[in-house]
Order: sequence, then structure tokens, then C-alpha cells
Amino acid sequence: MYLEQISKANDVKKLPQEARPVLAEEIRGFLVDSISKTGGHLASNLGVVELSIALHRCLEFPQDKLIWDVGHQSYTHKILTGRKEGFAHLRAYGGMSGFPKRAESDCDVFDTGHSSTSISAGIGFAFARDLKGTDERIVSVIGDGSLTGGLAFEGINNASSLKKNFVVVLNDNSYSISKNVGGLSVQLSKLRTSGWYTDLKEGIHQSLKRIPYGRMIDETLHRTKGGIKQLMIKGMIFEELGLMYLGPVDGHDIAAMEHIFEEAFAFSGPVLVHVITKKGKGYPPAEKSPVRFHSTGSFDPSSGLGQEQKKPTYTQIFSAVMKQLGEDDDRLVGITAAMMDGTGLGRFARRFPQRFMD
Repeated sequence: MYLEQISKANDVKKLPQEARPVLAEEIRGFLVDSISKTGGHLASNLGVVELSIALHRCLEFPQDKLIWDVGHQSYTHKILTGRKEGFAHLRAYGGMSGFPKRAESDCDVFDTGHSSTSISAGIGFAFARDLKGTDERIVSVIGDGSLTGGLAFEGINNASSLKKNFVVVLNDNSYSISKNVGGLSVQLSKLRTSGWYTDLKEGIHQSLKRIPYGRMIDETLHRTKGGIKQLMIKGMIFEELGLMYLGPVDGHDIAAMEHIFEEAFAFSGPVLVHVITKKGKGYPPAEKSPVRFHSTGSFDPSSGLGQEQKKPTYTQIFSAVMKQLGEDDDRLVGITAAMMDGTGLGRFARRFPQRFMD
């Protein structure tokens, strides 16, 4: 097993190219087996396995700085920095944290836990680097859900003034914890599936059929089908905000990500790399129900079914009470930040949709 060859930071660089996808599947198997016993954040971590491997292939730890937004998706990062054994006591008293912790490893550089903070934190590290005159690479990873937070846009605004390299990786999986809402989510969806681009491409395709050598040109364009899309809809929202945009890139293709990350590191100034991932990747129950497996208790790994609980959880009690209070008082409004089910407001939202705001 390649996973057994990872005992400390930077060991992943020693593995041959063909080992990387195998290592990714071994890590997924380890995460499902381990978290089924201890509970923890599963779906989000399954989605960033290849992304984490690619970043660790391109960065040198602990010199380079990797800042995870929220940090609940840093499990593969912990494995690749020699903390696999700590998963036996994940999130237990005296055990390994479910989030990055500087006290755990010098490869964790920022104690996170709240969303939308990573870009601003990364700017701080980049500013300190430039003051010291050193050359470490600084990378902030942020999800598309966290990017809707105001602090993230404040960070992007500040990043635009940087003259030296700073890389933001946008992990775009269409989810934060619950389904994303709002204008930015819509814009990211348009980046992924631009209708006018599709119509333009089809028009070009039909026109080429009617000219000499058109079929040959059309076949060439088909082989490079991403080229037109990159040219026409290339992350204009980010470039207008002052960041060089690269992507989108398949977040489960390690080689493609390594290539685009090296391109990003060669640029003088702030860069945003748009990575498309699938939350729950590789474990069918989590792919089918990413919200259910965002943060889970112990479960049967073969079926994905949770272990029977003897007592209701605090969240379950809160959910029932909120629904009843909503029945009793039509002035009551429920508000949450991308955590409808995680906070126990799902029942309230479904019963009183006009009185619920995400």
C-alpha cells in the first residue's frame, strides 16, 4: 500500500506518478473506515483528496503555507503530514482535532474553524513573507460556499494590491454544508455551464460544416473544446476584482492540477485557481447524500446507515421545538448561514418556507 509509505510531510513527492490515483483511493478507503468508527466530516474530505495530494506535490512543508478555509476538509492534509495514527482518536478529548491546529503540527499554520477567513489570513502570510524578503509559497483554499461570505470579498479586494505571488484555490463543489444560495452561486454555475457559450459553439460547429476544410477544423476544435470556453468566459468576475483567473480544472485529476498550480506559482501577483470537485467522491452514500455526510456520527461503512442512537441529539430536540414554536407564533423567523439541516432548521424551513432565510 502506498499509504503506508506516507509517514511525514513531503513523503508523497517520493511516489511515482502512477501511484498518485491509487494513493487517492487508499486515502478514501481509510477515511470511510476511520470516520465510520469515530464520526467526523466525511463528504467534504472525500471531495478534496486529489486536490490535497496535488497541493502537497507542489508545496514544500513546513516552509510553504497552506491555509484551509473552515478547516474541516483538512483530513487528507493531516494524513500527508504524518498524522494518520491520530484518526483513531479524531475529535475526542485529548485526541486529534478535526480542524487545523498549530499545536499539532508545524504544517498547520492557521487555527481555523469559521468560514470565509482563509483569503485574508493568506494575505497576512504573504505580506509577512514580502516584509522578510523570503520566497515561500502561500496558498489559501476556500469553498464556493465560504466565498459568499463578506470577509472573503474583503480579502479578495485586499489581495488585488499584492505585487508578489499569492494563490487562492476555489474548491467548487456546488455545496457549502447545505445547498448554496445567492447570486455568487448562480454566477459560478454559469461559469461551469454557460448557455450562450454552448449556443456559440454549436453555431460555429454548424458553420464549419459548410466551408472547405471545415470538418477538419471542427475536429481540431473538438479536441481542444475547452479552449473557446476558456477564452470567452474566463472568470471575468474574479479578473474584474484584480485576480488572475486560471481554470476551471478537474479537481480529481492530480496531474492536471499540478500543472495549473505550477502555472499559478509562476505569476507575479494574486491568482485564483478554479477547481471543480464532487463532494462525497468515491463513497456512494456520501455522493448521494452529501449533507447527511457533511458531519456524521458513527455509521455502517457497507451501507452508510447511522448507528442507532439511544437518546435524541440536541439538534433533533431543537428542530422539533422550533417547528412547534413556528406553529404557535407566526412572527417567528428562522435564519441560518448555509447550515439549514446542520443547525436543525430543516423542518422549520420546509413547514414555513416564507419565514426562513438561508
